[in-house]
Amino acid sequence: MSECEQVIQALKKQLKSHGVNYQDVAKALDLSEGSVKRLFSNGGSMSLERLSAVCNLINLEMTALFKLAEEESQNLSSLTWEQEEQLVADKALLLVAVCITNGYRFEQILSQYNLNEPQLIQKLAHLDRIKVIELMPGNRIKLKISPSFSWIAGGPIQQFFQQQVIKTFFRTHFSKDDEKLVMSTGLMSLPTNYKFQQRIQRLVKEFYESCNSDSDLSMQERHGTSMVIALRRWTFPLFDEFETGEESPKSRAG
Repeated sequence: MSECEQVIQALKKQLKSHGVNYQDVAKALDLSEGSVKRLFSNGGSMSLERLSAVCNLINLEMTALFKLAEEESQNLSSLTWEQEEQLVADKALLLVAVCITNGYRFEQILSQYNLNEPQLIQKLAHLDRIKVIELMPGNRIKLKISPSFSWIAGGPIQQFFQQQVIKTFFRTHFSKDDEKLVMSTGLMSLPTNYKFQQRIQRLVKEFYESCNSDSDLSMQERHGTSMVIALRRWTFPLFDEFETGEESPKSRAG
């Protein structure tokens, strides 16, 4: 993530915490709401003058904003292999980690899951030690994960997901109103594949931003929701017996 994007992300968090929405910003900048959304989606296009005007809406000094952005950039972007193994080996620890990354507060975890207060504090202290969170006074939880955080490719968490989660995730016909499954196949060059991967990453970012935008709603109004996205060079193994020794156009698709 670029420095400009870090500043914009920090500003969006501050606006939300102060209850300021895009409509309020649009009025202050004398722009349409759509124009404001485009400014926030492309941080590099926001001038210092406009940035200052937005900061004034919440009485935030620009120097303070830059400091917040710097703190965000120092957040955790990945775990070590050993740390991922610790999560997988301790189901309660993994549960707590998933809860806090989804915005649960201390009392919400206690009320929803069969963990007592000392057990939960122990798990949170573990996550604090590996810098996933900062456990603050009053059992308040500050998430220390960077927006660019990712699990190790082929690591313990990904292996756990593939072995334990995928089977249950796909145990549905995806026919309900809150479900959707789409699979597309076609011929694609590697440069186009890479560009599409970037678009997928932007979609993942939008997914988490959408979750964050609902954080003011009650837990009864929000529901555990998962999105699985995959892109690879791949063909159906069923057709392997028909393949020649040379790579065919079909086998290059993914």
